[in-house]
Amino acid sequence: MTRMLTFLGLESSCDDTAAAVVRHAPGHAPEILSSVVMGQESLHADFGGVVPEIAARAHAERIDLAAEAALAQAGVDLTGIDGVAVTAGPGLIGGVLAGVMCAKGIAAATGLPLVGVNHLAGHALTPRLTDGLEFPYLMLLVSGGHCQFLSVEGPDSFRRLGGTIDDAPGEAFDKTAKLLALPQPGGPAVEAEAAGGDPARFAFPRPLLDRPGCDLSFSGLKTALLRARDALLAAQGGITVQDRRDLCAGFQAAVADVLAEKTRRALALTGAGVLAVAGGVAANRVLRARLMAVAEGAGARFVAPPLRLCTDNAAMIAWAGIERFRLGHRDGMDLAARPRWPLDTTAAPMLGAGKKGAKA
Repeated sequence: MTRMLTFLGLESSCDDTAAAVVRHAPGHAPEILSSVVMGQESLHADFGGVVPEIAARAHAERIDLAAEAALAQAGVDLTGIDGVAVTAGPGLIGGVLAGVMCAKGIAAATGLPLVGVNHLAGHALTPRLTDGLEFPYLMLLVSGGHCQFLSVEGPDSFRRLGGTIDDAPGEAFDKTAKLLALPQPGGPAVEAEAAGGDPARFAFPRPLLDRPGCDLSFSGLKTALLRARDALLAAQGGITVQDRRDLCAGFQAAVADVLAEKTRRALALTGAGVLAVAGGVAANRVLRARLMAVAEGAGARFVAPPLRLCTDNAAMIAWAGIERFRLGHRDGMDLAARPRWPLDTTAAPMLGAGKKGAKA
């Protein structure tokens, strides 16, 4: 299909209600005509993490408003849209269902084609939206709910090289922040504290580095930090500001070491010429610098989309919808919301499911 396409995208898999309009004409760079993200941080702040029931209600209340705002910002109405793309999984099922039902309603009322999108595919295809990458390339998806190494070989072709068997890095950052009484989301808070800390003070483990392959684990690292904190509490009756900074710095250094080594292995395994990184954790400056250095050492190009497109957004869903639509994919009113949806259906299922969402 060679004609220009304009898609409305909807995303509601975790705690961001998002809508966007993306346009693409073959031979030209895609255009993000609008991108609206309605966050829920204030709704979950008192709970130390995302509460699925609260998130689902907020999505149900906001998803149509987000879509209306995205259309208005793009300067189009539904008559100027060629299709509706929606996250159909994986994620918190209540939120996913809210987005799918809204998309179905729009499609039923207008006759527009409906395309269900895997949330992880949205992240994995974002470098094609922002940087025009050609297939194949190596993707490290590293976020609050997911961590996977993927060989991205086509809009519908993903080969998983490894992933987390328990907590995702973003979830581990959030749990660390909670243990140290830091605000949520935990990633930026831990990074800020770590800037003034000594990463060598505490001997934190580097999980799974003694085993071959690209799988990762972060749950034990979080437990090691808990024990280090409790030892300080027992010895001192509390922790100082510097203690907290050192704990954060040590934790961040351990995560960086693990991701850097596993990325080096993934690049060696695939021989990829491009390393792309997406997900909120990619915003961490220490982690990003380490990954850039690994890519440079392997002679690979490093690509990280802008932060607003690394975290959950609907522009990536609209773009993935366009890519799938050009391959001939269409969905009907029987499109199901899925809490789990692996990109690589031939790979063995990953173990575990964190509070941020189901692993895939």
